[in-house]
Amino acid sequence: MNRPHKHPRSIRLHTDDNVVVAVDQLSAGASAQGIVAAERVPRGHKMAAAPIAPGEPVRKYGQIIGFAAKLIAPGEWVHEHNVEMHDFAREYRFAEAARPVDLLAEGDRATFQGFRRADGKVGTRNYIGILTSVNCSASVARFMAQAVERTGLLDDYPAIDGVIPLVHGGGCALDVKGEGYHILKRTQWGYATNPNMAAVIMVGLGCEGFQIDRWKEAYGVSESDTFRSFTIQGAGGTGKTVAAGVEAIRSMLPVAAKVVRERMPASELVVALQCGGSDGYSGITANAALGAAVDILVRHGGTAILSETPEIYGAEHLLTRRAANRAIGEKLVERIRWWEDYTSRNLMEMNNNPSPGNKAGGLTTILEKSLGAAAKGGTTTLTAVYEYAEKVTEKGFVFMDTPGYDPVSVTGQVAGGANVVAFTTGRGSAYGCKPTPSIKLATNSQMYRHMGDDMDIDCGDIVEGVSVAAKGQEIFDKILKVASGEPTKSELLGYGDAEFVPWIVGATM
Repeated sequence: MNRPHKHPRSIRLHTDDNVVVAVDQLSAGASAQGIVAAERVPRGHKMAAAPIAPGEPVRKYGQIIGFAAKLIAPGEWVHEHNVEMHDFAREYRFAEAARPVDLLAEGDRATFQGFRRADGKVGTRNYIGILTSVNCSASVARFMAQAVERTGLLDDYPAIDGVIPLVHGGGCALDVKGEGYHILKRTQWGYATNPNMAAVIMVGLGCEGFQIDRWKEAYGVSESDTFRSFTIQGAGGTGKTVAAGVEAIRSMLPVAAKVVRERMPASELVVALQCGGSDGYSGITANAALGAAVDILVRHGGTAILSETPEIYGAEHLLTRRAANRAIGEKLVERIRWWEDYTSRNLMEMNNNPSPGNKAGGLTTILEKSLGAAAKGGTTTLTAVYEYAEKVTEKGFVFMDTPGYDPVSVTGQVAGGANVVAFTTGRGSAYGCKPTPSIKLATNSQMYRHMGDDMDIDCGDIVEGVSVAAKGQEIFDKILKVASGEPTKSELLGYGDAEFVPWIVGATM
């Protein structure tokens, strides 16, 4: 239990900032850093540290997070009632901060216990997956998994983590030559080949737009002892398809169970970075600590995937400066421009994000949220930018273009090859994932205590004096343990069966 503080605490994150962050709630008349609060300022929210004239930038982290909508006096609560957002020029300064990674010698690198697959990749879990080509086969996929559970087929195979139906809401009524089709095609291939999958069944209806045979031809997939496919129409209906699927799984179990955990270098880890239900502490505690863990992972030769393009909007210039070369930086900017066009043609704007929960937690604009979110990526050189669900092949710190919506974003990262997820949250996201375990990092201790059954690590103690570097080491150590088989809180709760959510782009016809 944290000891009560005599005086409410606040943090000024950069010398150029004209706001301070209330670590504890500030009551009207309370003093923080020599500033008297003119009104109540909730914990995690911002208070003006100096007069901010109408139209003048509001600065946090030493960066612009918005513009004063009216005169803001020192001590006033700074939030959406007096802050607005509009576009402003960012200096991308491509690759100016790129530096060679200080890699550890191979003999000094950390290890974990993982599963080596036939293609050389390393898994942290050992699942059999049931993929669906279309929503019309979703129930049959679930029926297969339920039948396997009822018959107790897994009882003799403790090395197998489970049979998971990965169902979704698309697969038909789409342009089979369009962007949405190709995204779904990449996503399905990515899950079928994720190293946490031991074997896969794909089941379809038969007449859908996303044809299994066409997908198999595109990737050179053949029927084998670790891959089988069926259609309900081809098999003769629901019952026959379920029976065929159960028999296929029965034959896959001995093959999937042969693999055993063995010592693997941390360079085989591909960690997906996520934040959801963010708050005013996110960029100060959990995201900063996860960034420190990423720097450690990269030094050990591993890979970290930052994503959620709408949630680095306004902070992308900090990433382009770290790009290994100009082409990588320009690819990131091109994805930003795509999102500006995408939201515009759908009658939205980039500042539709943050969510109501983010705002209640102290985040005022997407610029503020993005600056905190980008902290998850640490400080090393950006080595690649990928489109959604593309296979991640570069080592080090990379970026994948995804929506900010967590289930869709993680789906793309897992399709890219992520074998662990590190997920920060301030409001208390209850997200979990299969086949890739998700480690939940709480940004504040109050929420960590309140939702202890869901949270794996408390990062709120950073405001009590724990260093970001020490917390980063704690997160890295936890990643190694989870990669070696230690269950996360979301796994213990059974999350993950409903969190496969491919990105649907384009018209549903």
